[in-house]
Amino acid sequence: MDNVEIEEMFQAVGPVSIRRMFGGKGIYRDGVIFALELFDEVMLKADNESAPFFEEAGARQWIYQREGKSPVAMPYWSIPDNAYDDPDEMAKWVRLAFEAGLRAEASKAKPARAKPAKPKSAKKRQDGAGEG
Repeated sequence: MDNVEIEEMFQAVGPVSIRRMFGGKGIYRDGVIFALELFDEVMLKADNESAPFFEEAGARQWIYQREGKSPVAMPYWSIPDNAYDDPDEMAKWVRLAFEAGLRAEASKAKPARAKPAKPKSAKKRQDGAGEG
């Protein structure tokens, strides 16, 4: 798929940038990756919140398998077939993928939990005030 076709497919979320990666292309909006083009197929990002919608629509999850390694389910799903013929349906799936990308970025950006501050020990008064 060429970049113009990808840009048209994703117009529902606004302008996208496309970068070569993994022998395919990463598709970004505002620096957030939310889709991949691999093996001549576009895969949309999903997470625990949106993956059930993809599964229910008959989409396939990308399973990555390296030789000699266990298969790994990746957070990318095929586009449901009915979206290719319906721009409104495509827009729905593209928006779901972008929202999953935003959630993934937000979870990365959360600061590490701060350690509780140690209580400062009270300074002993040198002048003996307050003593008995």
